[in-house]
Amino acid sequence: MRAGAEHERRGKHLKHSLGFKDYLTAAELSASSAAALFEAAAAFKREPGKFGAMLAGRSVVMLFEKPSLRTRVTFEIGIAKMGGHALYYDHSKERIGERESVYDYAKNLERWCDAIVARTFSHEVVEGLAKHARVPVVNALSDEFHPCQALADLFSLHERLGELKGKRLAFVGDGNNVCASLMILAATLGMHVVVVGPEGYEPAEAAMKIARVKGSESGGSVTVSHDAGAVKGAAAVYTDAWTSMGWEAEAQERRRVFGPYQVNGEMMAKAGGGALFMHCLPAHRGEEVTDEVIDSPNSIVFDQAENRMHAQNALLMNMIG
Repeated sequence: MRAGAEHERRGKHLKHSLGFKDYLTAAELSASSAAALFEAAAAFKREPGKFGAMLAGRSVVMLFEKPSLRTRVTFEIGIAKMGGHALYYDHSKERIGERESVYDYAKNLERWCDAIVARTFSHEVVEGLAKHARVPVVNALSDEFHPCQALADLFSLHERLGELKGKRLAFVGDGNNVCASLMILAATLGMHVVVVGPEGYEPAEAAMKIARVKGSESGGSVTVSHDAGAVKGAAAVYTDAWTSMGWEAEAQERRRVFGPYQVNGEMMAKAGGGALFMHCLPAHRGEEVTDEVIDSPNSIVFDQAENRMHAQNALLMNMIG
C-alpha cells in the first residue's frame, strides 16, 4: 500500500465525530469522544512517523498573548510532525481586539487558515473568535480554562491507571483555570474529584456547576474541601503554581495563605503510597511542591508535558485533518 493511502486509512480509523466545532473549556468532550482522542493520542505516541501526512496542506494560526514553553513547542512541533504548518503570532505586547476588533480578526483569519489556536488572558476573546470564525478555534489557555492541559492530563492518567471511572483525583491549591478544565473532564469520565485549598480560592461557581452536571451524568463527583487531609485515597494528587499569570501582585499573600497546602512527602503519605503526583508546570519548587515529591518515582509531570503534543495532535486531526 502506498504511503499516502496508508496515512488516509489510519486517519479514517482514528477520526471520530467529536460533535463540536471549537474546543474552549473541556466541557465539549463526552466520555466516548475523550476515549477516541486517547486512542488517537496513543497511536501518535507509538508511531509518530506513520502520521506525517495527517495535516498535509493545513495551516494553523497560533495567537499568543501569554508566554509559553510547553504549549507553543508542543503545538508547533506536533503540527509539523503531521505535515501541517503553524504560524506563531506574538501578542504579548498588544492584546487581541485592541488594534482590530475580535470580530474583524476572526473574519480575516478564517479566510487564510484551517484552525486558530489562541492563548489569551480574557476567555471572552477566545469565545469571540469561536463565535465569528468559520474555522475551529482551540483554547490554548485563558484566564478561566485550560482544556488542552486537561486532555493531556487525563490521557496521562489513563496510560498509568487504565479505566478512570471511579478513581479519586485530588487537586490541591488555587481553583484556577487548570483546575476548572481538569475537574470538568475528570467528572465527565466518572472520576471523583476533590479540590483542596484555602477558603476564598475555590473554583469559579460556573465551572463547578458544569463539572457537577458532568459528574451526575457519569457517576462521578466534584467536592471542595479546606482540609489538607481530604487527599486521602486519591489515585493522583495534582497541584499548580499558587500565583497564576496576571496575579503577580498577590504573590506574597498567596504564599502565606497556601503554605499549609504544599504538596510534600507528608501530604503524599496521606494520599497513599501508590498515589501519582501531577503538575502542569512550570513548578515553583519549594513553594507548591517539594523536590522530594516532584522528583519521586510516582511523579508523572514530564509524561504530562510530553503528552500535551500527542493529545493536541489527536484533537487537531479530528477537528481539521
